Amino acid sequence: MSGCEARDAKKLVRSPSGLRMVPEHRSARSPFGLDEPPWVPDKECPRCMQCDTKFDFITRKHHCRRCGKCFCDKCCSKKVPLPRMCFVDPVRQCAECALISQKETEFYDKQLKVLMNGATFFVTLGTSDKSELMVCRLSNNQRYLVLDGDSHYEIEIIQISTVQILTEGFTPGGGNTRAIGMVLQYKVPGSEELTQMKFTASEDFSCNKKLSASWLAAMHKATKLLYESRDQ
Repeated sequence: MSGCEARDAKKLVRSPSGLRMVPEHRSARSPFGLDEPPWVPDKECPRCMQCDTKFDFITRKHHCRRCGKCFCDKCCSKKVPLPRMCFVDPVRQCAECALISQKETEFYDKQLKVLMNGATFFVTLGTSDKSELMVCRLSNNQRYLVLDGDSHYEIEIIQISTVQILTEGFTPGGGNTRAIGMVLQYKVPGSEELTQMKFTASEDFSCNKKLSASWLAAMHKATKLLYESRDQ
């Protein structure tokens, strides 16, 4: 097993919430992941935290695997996939959390694949007036943004501080907009200064424009999940 494979190795663990397939090394976890929340202790929740129904021998209490709060069966009956916490099977969640997790499923089922497949952009580093045509993709372990052209860059996702999606077609009265590029700022390991990189969609072919726009939309969603993971 190579060093990279060893770092990316996973193990099956059982918690009160269910079975999870997690990286053996915490440093190898996905930057989009969430930690399991602590459960509200049973003694602190005599009533459902949603409908206020009193718990008794018939009305049992259940904990939402995403928020850790305590609910009755009626308010916490849905079992929904929760890939951000690495659960193997769908897990019990309250209605509010289930809705959020269902929306995230689209990112894991579709947009993550778009990011890993990559797209072509003109890339400008810092204040340079020169740009280079590069293929940009998310690494399979989700931890790096990999850029390949005449040059090669690997940007660690957790080192990205800001992402701004560039659009065109906006009018004050509203209207359709499309993503045409992005500007991101990140820290190079060992330096406290921010490096800026600008991505502009290649317009050589209409198919490139469509693919780039889809990649940028997926990156926009990924950025939101990244910020949420940091704020937890």
